[in-house]
Amino acid sequence: MGYRSELEARLAKKTTKAIVDYQMIDDGDRIMVGLSGGKDSWALLQLLDVLRQRAPIRFSLVAVNVDSGYKEYKHDLIARTCEAHGWEYRIEHTGIGELIEDILDADQTPCSLCARLRRGVLYRIANEVGATKIALGHHADDFIETLLLNLFFAGALKAMPAKLVSDNGKHVVIRPLVYVGEDEARAYTKERELQVVGCCCPACGDLGLQRQRSKRLLMELANVAPRHLLDTRLNPPAELRATSGHQRDAASAPIGPARPLA
Repeated sequence: MGYRSELEARLAKKTTKAIVDYQMIDDGDRIMVGLSGGKDSWALLQLLDVLRQRAPIRFSLVAVNVDSGYKEYKHDLIARTCEAHGWEYRIEHTGIGELIEDILDADQTPCSLCARLRRGVLYRIANEVGATKIALGHHADDFIETLLLNLFFAGALKAMPAKLVSDNGKHVVIRPLVYVGEDEARAYTKERELQVVGCCCPACGDLGLQRQRSKRLLMELANVAPRHLLDTRLNPPAELRATSGHQRDAASAPIGPARPLA
């Protein structure tokens, strides 16, 4: 089975490399994909399905959506999309949104608490569906943003691991899109016509949140000048040669026997 596009081939290659580099998937695994309905989780589910059909090992997929309980959330669209693609799925309805409003202080941001609560639901469902791995759609930009968040706001030099074992030792979490950029995930989701579903959280996209501030900072820092970095993969020393007239003539002149000085 061939890839549908150059973009799919490129992302499949990056995802495969991540899976191999971090030994994410084993033969016989049942992978539970955390499906929020956002571009990243759609891209992850679609890519893993493509790789599943080509892989030399056998593994199965089940998409799990945690509905936080917001009335406008289109969980029915997620269900129809999964059914149209033949993807096994489960939607878990919760009251996380209301719970957060009750326990969160006015000056606190809901994102980290929401993530912890949703992660707890995913862990519980992983046991119920017999999942051996939990796949999340964090991409390369998320890793960098998390690094900046921890560095500037927590005083810690850490990002997020591509593969980890939960604190209780019962679950393995993998992030196969670690080499995929956010723009690539967005383009792939659009290419495969997977309709993005917003989380409907009132704080979603709030530019005052720390992650949004880190995202803006990352965009401002993205003006990279490879010639002025120390990575020899970007600047192979053997390839650094002058090309102006004088240096070019000197470099091309034959090297003969040395003459004695007069």
